[in-house]
Amino acid sequence: MTRPQAPLAGVRIADFTIHAAGPFCTHLLSQLGAECIKIESRTRPDAFRKPHAVYGRMQAATFDQVSANKLSVRLNLKHPEAVAIAKRIVALSDIAAESFRPGVMKRLGLDFEALREARPDIVLLSLSSCGQSGPDSHFAGYAPLFGAWGGLGWMSGYSDGPPMEMRHVMDHSAGVHAAAATLAALHQRRRTGRAQHVDLAAREVASAMIGDALVQASRGSTPLRPGNGDPAMAPHGVYPTGQPDRWLTLAVRDDPEWAALLGVLAPEVPPRDPRFATAPARRARRAEIDVLLTRWLADRDADQTAAQLQQAGVCAHVSWTMQDVADDPHLRERGALVEVSAPDIQPRLAVGAPGRFSASDGVGIRRLTPTLGQDEDYVFGELLGIDSARRADLVEREVIL
Repeated sequence: MTRPQAPLAGVRIADFTIHAAGPFCTHLLSQLGAECIKIESRTRPDAFRKPHAVYGRMQAATFDQVSANKLSVRLNLKHPEAVAIAKRIVALSDIAAESFRPGVMKRLGLDFEALREARPDIVLLSLSSCGQSGPDSHFAGYAPLFGAWGGLGWMSGYSDGPPMEMRHVMDHSAGVHAAAATLAALHQRRRTGRAQHVDLAAREVASAMIGDALVQASRGSTPLRPGNGDPAMAPHGVYPTGQPDRWLTLAVRDDPEWAALLGVLAPEVPPRDPRFATAPARRARRAEIDVLLTRWLADRDADQTAAQLQQAGVCAHVSWTMQDVADDPHLRERGALVEVSAPDIQPRLAVGAPGRFSASDGVGIRRLTPTLGQDEDYVFGELLGIDSARRADLVEREVIL
């Protein structure tokens, strides 16, 4: 019996996104089987192709994590003929995606109305800092600003410290929300036959993640940064162990789990000690409990202790380093980590598709990130029917650049 193809097999995306949030959205869709044509140029390549000091390092960023599977073509969108070719790609696509500042696509002649002329039922995703409308829509931004605007940075960190800057988690969170919204629009398009413009603001994604803190603020109460604490659970946090930089993350939900924790870490402490016997008592003494846990764990092996606590029924695990994640046999067996390679590039690990589908094949990373313009024979030649002489002329006049 032939197994079905990937869930989005047959869906094509014209991808104008840049940096991380937008490309991560289309990357997720490509892992679900969509054909994604990335449109950029030699003069304005995606920032992730080159060293990027914004992300704290002067070396090539992890382009694989946002652009594996994609096809690449070059188009100089400042040239009207290149815009016309881009519209031809859109005409053959189900989805167009962009992550410029509001107004850029209109100046290029590629706004929603223009793309609907090319494809009357197109789904256009626009992912920006603050959305396509509103008084702040003109603001630019990148990951730390999304969290700052949305209040998530303020709610991250310790109560006696500053707000915590949110980096890639904000880009990827915005990308996940964008992928879900795009799939919803595509589903509705299939029911109604109508085009749809999806307007997603990254700062609103951050605000959607702050939970009851926004409710507190709306009632005049000032929420505090919780650090690693939890309103209902104590202990709840990350604790040092007897190994340098080997931290143990644990959470105790109820009285039986507290008794189980004591059985492993401090059998001399009676579970019915009135100071800690109930959840309300432990919450009231959470600082004292944190001091005790730091003392109990000071000479212990993190991995062995985590295993003992898990066996006793306590939620506990070592806070893994990136090397731990890369070496994890569980993730490798499930295909969450996959090795990708290409000519002249050493094999490397990339994060595969998180979802598993019992009745689909072809989900995940199928090829490494494309070199700039790698797929022009297929896109310009096979899809658009532009012959070699015409392409040579377009290259000569820097329409293809």
